Amino acid sequence: MKVKKILVSQPRPTGDKSPYFDIARKYGVEIDFRPFIKVEGLTAKEFRQSKVNILDYSAVIFTARGAVDHFFRLSEEMRVNIPDTMKYFCTTEAIALYLQKYIVYRKRKIFFGPNGTLPGLMPQLARHNKEKYLYVVSDVHKDDAEELDRNNIKYTKSVMYRTVPNFFGEDEAFDYDLLLFFSPAGIDSLKKNFPEFEQGDICIGTFGKNTAQAVKDAGLRLDIEAPSPSAPSMTAALELFLRENHGA
Repeated sequence: MKVKKILVSQPRPTGDKSPYFDIARKYGVEIDFRPFIKVEGLTAKEFRQSKVNILDYSAVIFTARGAVDHFFRLSEEMRVNIPDTMKYFCTTEAIALYLQKYIVYRKRKIFFGPNGTLPGLMPQLARHNKEKYLYVVSDVHKDDAEELDRNNIKYTKSVMYRTVPNFFGEDEAFDYDLLLFFSPAGIDSLKKNFPEFEQGDICIGTFGKNTAQAVKDAGLRLDIEAPSPSAPSMTAALELFLRENHGA
């Protein structure tokens, strides 16, 4: 079956230089961007139920900009004044710079890792092993706390936001030939959006092993899987698939 319409379950890229746009022009396909999931913050009432007192901690670990937003939002809603002595440890420089939205950037209290992973941040955390860390996460997060345990880091995981399905409206057409997913939560949202979903000729592509496994666990057929040796990115895998099916 020739693919004509593709749904990418991510926000539309900013600017006009995305590989997705090049692929759309090259193969004459229509590509829509529509996230299947969205993030919403816990209310102050919900957060208080966790019995976490932000001021009991001397440092915070952030692995996403969303975590930064919800940490400061909840602090404001609960009238918690974050002390100037609080230290912030971020898995990327981009997250560290994003802190400027809420605080004055000072190198002596803001630290970041080299590769976007918690293990990459570990040398910084280990050098400050006297701190008591608050690790801000969503309800769906990578279970990577073993690194913290292994290095005897004193920390508490704190859920401050959650991932929920982004429901389609009744007037939204769902007439796609190919669906691309990037997280297991996206597959869960597909099932909640369309309980009677039957795949038929609709192709499904995924990025990441966990997402691919979620497709199989849902009893669906996986047609595109990235990354792979021949396709390190989702766009590379998509182009390879279209080339084989369109004969381009």
